[in-house]
Amino acid sequence: MSKLLDQLGKFSDAEEFLQFFEVPYEAGVVHVHRLHILKRFSQYLGRAKLAGLEEAAQREACRALMIQAYEDFVHSTAAQERVFKVFQDADGQRVSLDSLRASLPSQRT
Repeated sequence: MSKLLDQLGKFSDAEEFLQFFEVPYEAGVVHVHRLHILKRFSQYLGRAKLAGLEEAAQREACRALMIQAYEDFVHSTAAQERVFKVFQDADGQRVSLDSLRASLPSQRT
C-alpha cells in the first residue's frame, strides 16, 4: 500500500483525490464539503482492511471509499454527518443569527 499512499500523500485538495480515483463530482458539493469529504475518506481508510491486497485491488478499494465519502455529503449535510468535533459537540443545538448579533459588544448598549 505504500506506493499508493505515497501518491495520495502528494495531493493537497479534495479535487485531486476525486480526479485520481476518477470519481465524477459536482464542484458545488466539493466546494462546500471538501474538508468533510477528506476527513470521512480518512476515517474510512482507517477502518479498511487493505494490507495484503494487490495494488490494483487497493486502488479499487480506495476508490470505493472515496465514492462513499463523497456520496455521504451529496445526500446529507455536515451537521448530520458529524465528521468534525464541533458538530459532534453541538448535539443538535442551533444558535440563531439574531442571538449571535445580540451577543456582540456593539449591541449591548
